[in-house]
Amino acid sequence: MSHEDTSALTFRYSAVTFDCPDPAELAHFYGEALGMPVAFSTDDFVLLSQDGAAGLGFNRLADYRRPTWPDPSQEKQAHIELGVDDLDAAQARLLALGAVKPEFQPDPDRWRVLLDPAGHPFCITTLV
Repeated sequence: MSHEDTSALTFRYSAVTFDCPDPAELAHFYGEALGMPVAFSTDDFVLLSQDGAAGLGFNRLADYRRPTWPDPSQEKQAHIELGVDDLDAAQARLLALGAVKPEFQPDPDRWRVLLDPAGHPFCITTLV
């Protein structure tokens, strides 16, 4: 394909992948939280996806270091935002699945910061 033919290329968002020490554990957490099934799995990588929709991947990283949010010594690098109807109910469900609620909450009436089982910060926010 020549440079001039690049308009024929189609790109689409397919997934975001998080590094972690245990892909199966993290996939289980997000799969339960979001109702997403495993689309592909190996010992070192798990992809959650449904009906060709964009998914979440989890990749084993041997020297994974947990983010230390809000302490900047090991930055979060990226995080996911989950829209919910009820902050309190969603928080309770995610904590029951293994999330942790850090003490520092920047704006708990609008959104909550939680940590997934691998330490990645993520937010739940009320749908507008």
